[in-house]
Amino acid sequence: MAAQIIDGRKIAEKIYSELHSDIASLKKDGIIPKLTVVLVGDDPASAVYVRMKAKACEKLGIKSDTQIHPSLMTQEAILALIDQLNADKEVHGILVQMPLPGHMNSEKVIERISPEKDVDGFHPISKGKLQSGLDTFMPCTPYGVQKMLEYSDIEVSGKSVAIVGRSQIVGMPLALLLSQKANNANATVTICHSRTKNIDFYTKNADIVIAALGKPEFITADMVSEKAVVIDVGVNRVDAPENEKGYKLVGDVKFDEVSEKVRAITPVPGGVGPMTIAMLMYNTVKAAK
Repeated sequence: MAAQIIDGRKIAEKIYSELHSDIASLKKDGIIPKLTVVLVGDDPASAVYVRMKAKACEKLGIKSDTQIHPSLMTQEAILALIDQLNADKEVHGILVQMPLPGHMNSEKVIERISPEKDVDGFHPISKGKLQSGLDTFMPCTPYGVQKMLEYSDIEVSGKSVAIVGRSQIVGMPLALLLSQKANNANATVTICHSRTKNIDFYTKNADIVIAALGKPEFITADMVSEKAVVIDVGVNRVDAPENEKGYKLVGDVKFDEVSEKVRAITPVPGGVGPMTIAMLMYNTVKAAK
């Protein structure tokens, strides 16, 4: 039996509907949420992501300011820019699009953002609050995954979760989110990574498998059980000469075969991606309150 397809676009629309009333209330008080995105360089994928964020802002009535700078921009210049944005009372959220050019220190750039405007949830203070179970800006992709499970009525509490990938952007914060003592959490989480032996042992025995390792179609049908819910965080470009663009987007899961076996699965595209942007909008509105 084919799996339930978890549609990230539809869930994102529900979140946008809920945000409309919050935005309207803020506007009554003379506050218009504003997100400033800083893009350094001309990476095509980054440019696409930035446009998608601006489009979501426009849809919700959030002010959006995209600042595009050449890849030769200096570390000192971007830090000075962030200082200006931190001091600007009309800017509620600051997002520096990653990756930055190689000559820049990404950690220092993120640390320069005011924690009150850290809508990406990557500042060390935001991470520390997440670790401690305190209210903070949640990193958008992990938070989006958690909300996907919640809105799809997929029980997390008491379930076993295998996260394949231990990045600071997805794997590690997602493990914290799903295992903490809170609503839509309380899972038993195993983090698998490049040094994990017999990864399929953990994925086969998991109720929820989350693939976030950045390897095209790594998770195959023989690595999961029929009861599993599979969340595919990966977005990979692979050659596809038959396509007009010469490539296609695939996830970290071999969708065609896994979707024929498991209980539920997210597609790529149209799964986690829209949820990441929805939670960025959520964080921006939260920052404006």
